Amino acid sequence: SPGAVTEHFTLNFTITNLMFTTDLQTPNSRKFRSAEKIMKHYTDSLLQKSSIGPHFTGCKVTGFRSGRHRDDTRVDAVCSYKDNASLARFDREKLYQELSTMTNNVTKLGHYSLDRSSLYVDG
Repeated sequence: SPGAVTEHFTLNFTITNLMFTTDLQTPNSRKFRSAEKIMKHYTDSLLQKSSIGPHFTGCKVTGFRSGRHRDDTRVDAVCSYKDNASLARFDREKLYQELSTMTNNVTKLGHYSLDRSSLYVDG
């Protein structure tokens, strides 16, 4: 749309049933690409159903990191949306609440389990 500016926000969460391995840190590894594709699918489908959905343009997984426990993997993503005068100001608290609800109180993302205290939205 005319005058629309692409804005970005970060999205972080921890998966408790995806064991972190060093090949998840290697962007061109098969495991990274596979996990990246799955996480993109889940994050994009959630955000398309959220209040920013009509303006949402996608997420890019920027990395996977070791979590607190052996089976934990931290997921870092940068997501984008088109911002214009007709869009209410980006409300990260509202988006956090929506994502929390859509992930069953930050416990489920598809067939993955989430660390309840790990969801973070910054924008």
